[in-house]
Amino acid sequence: MKRLGINIDHVATLRNARHAIHPSPLVAAKLAIKYGANSITIHLREDRRHIRDKDLLNIKRIKSIPINLEMAATNEMLKIALKNKPSFICIVPEKRKEITTEGGLNIGKNKKKLSIILNKLNKKNIRTSLFINPNLSDIKYAKNLGAKCIELHTGKISNMIKKKQKYSIELNKIKNCAKIAKSIGLEVHAGHGIDYKTARILSKIKEIKEFNIGHFIIGESIFNGFKHTIKKFKRIIR
Repeated sequence: MKRLGINIDHVATLRNARHAIHPSPLVAAKLAIKYGANSITIHLREDRRHIRDKDLLNIKRIKSIPINLEMAATNEMLKIALKNKPSFICIVPEKRKEITTEGGLNIGKNKKKLSIILNKLNKKNIRTSLFINPNLSDIKYAKNLGAKCIELHTGKISNMIKKKQKYSIELNKIKNCAKIAKSIGLEVHAGHGIDYKTARILSKIKEIKEFNIGHFIIGESIFNGFKHTIKKFKRIIR
């Protein structure tokens, strides 16, 4: 059974737009799990543009909510992760001026730093993942550095599908990467830009065990409701 992780960052975006307390990421996390999500993803960014430290603390107190913490490879975030010990951690690239994550990690330039961070997290029995572009070299890096999982950046294929462009080459690249990753002992996840149509296409790749979806779910929920949207994704990836 493929798992669904719900990214609730943009519930916090709406809340922060008014410097208010509503809508609550904590309530969103509880409801997402109630409606069938397997985990909750939150990205604690350096500039705290959406999720804040208190959100992590509040959600972490609910033992029944598995947290997938997305974090940059920095000493500050490592300290926060080791203190709070979320169930899962996905290390992602982060630029202050980007609107959203623009691609996978540049592992080649950050091997030493990533190796140190992964080693410390693995010792705390936190499931570790690296957010990477679908290419074979990064998969091999991820394995050698000690990651337990990879999350393939699906932004490119998602945009191609939405624009009705030919995406077969990109899809084959993702399929091949997923097969290679699984063959060397890495669990394969997928995330970024995924909507209903992209999920239908990618869910046919048997090696992908987990989808992490956020922006589309929060946006679609405005029109069709949080419960309906989550359950529809669950049916699609099943």
